[in-house]
Parts: sequence; C-alpha cells; structure tokens
Amino acid sequence: MAREKSENPGRLKQIGLTYKMTRRVDPKVGLIVAGVGIVTFGVLLAIGFLIGHPVYAGILGFLLAFLAMAIVFGRRAERAAFGQMEDQPGAAAAVLENVGRGWTVTPAVAMNRNQDLVHRAVGRAGIVLVGEGNPNRVKALLAAEKKKMARIAVEAPVTDIIVGNGEGEVSLKKIRTTLLKLPRVLPGQKVTEINDRLKALGDLMSNMPVPKGPMPKSARMPRNGKMR
Repeated sequence: MAREKSENPGRLKQIGLTYKMTRRVDPKVGLIVAGVGIVTFGVLLAIGFLIGHPVYAGILGFLLAFLAMAIVFGRRAERAAFGQMEDQPGAAAAVLENVGRGWTVTPAVAMNRNQDLVHRAVGRAGIVLVGEGNPNRVKALLAAEKKKMARIAVEAPVTDIIVGNGEGEVSLKKIRTTLLKLPRVLPGQKVTEINDRLKALGDLMSNMPVPKGPMPKSARMPRNGKMR
C-alpha cells in the first residue's frame, strides 16, 4: 500500500515534466488535449440524453474522454521529443536502444571526423546498419561497414538505413517501425552466434577512449583515429 502511494507522485511528476517539455515545442498542446476531452464527453452525453440514459452515457463519456486525451497527448509528446532530437549526434542510437526485446544494439560502430555515425542492430531480421549525418558521407561509411558484415556473418542479411527526411531516407520516428517490419529469417541460436562473433571482433567504441555523456560538437576525429 505504501509502495503504491510512493509510486503515484513519481508518475505524476513524470507526466508533469513530459507536459512541460512538450509545451516548449507545442505551445497549444494543453488546449488541444482539453478540447478533445470536452468534445468526446459532450458527444457521448448528448447521445445519452437522446437515448434516455444520460448517467450511463456520461460515465462512458468521461472514460472515453480520458482515453482520447491520453492518446492525443502521448502522440504529441512523442512528436515533440523526436523534434528535439532531430539533427543531434547519436539521436538514432537513442531510438534504436528503445526498439524492444530481440535486438542487440551497438552505437557508433563506425564514425568519421565529421561526426557522421553508423550504428548496428542485430536481431532475427539480420544485421541492420543505421547511418546518421550527411547522406553522401554516410553512404561511404555504410558501404564499408556492410562489406565488413558480409565477411563476418555471411548467413545474415544486412540492411542499411540512412536517417533523414529526404528521398530514400527514414525519419527518426519511423526507425522502430521499419526494424519491426523486417522479415525474421534467422533462428535465435544463429543470432547469438553472430553477436558473439561481432563481440569478439570488437568495434570502434570498444577500441577507442570516448568520454561519457553527449559528444561535444567541437570534437573531431583526426585521420589517425584518436579523439582530441
């Protein structure tokens, strides 16, 4: 009982912080969510009067209004969060980390001195390489990493994705959906074997000292591969 009471303030605080964050990007979010709730409740209540059961319709209307408000607020909050992440180095890695179970994500398996990045996700759909940065430069990084994966895991299909809003690119908010739509062609045991092989090989982040926290925009990757 005490545990439930202690958790409720945490949830309310989280909702409050989410609302403040969303409002900074979407100032009308409060009015829109409130309007959705009022309209939903009003329509159900009017139907209740027409059929002679305003009390039952009112209760149903209240519940549906709350549900509609939660759905609208959730979608607008998600849109605001993705909007703030746009053009931030490592944003795609943050999205990949939340794709869900069944995927092993390794951020920044390839990087150049312009901070263009390639992240890797391994699952039953094979190996997915996600590049973010300048599309022209990222293509070269993806091609090199794709050849490397083809040598290490011949049996696994390799899919490459460029994050962006241009033609042939995938926006941040659609990365998760894109990965989940890929056909599952590998058994679980094979996925484990591929992950073990890749772990043994190592990657850029395990062989290079990188400070914790967000990468400063002033950082550059010299030609010798060491950070300054």
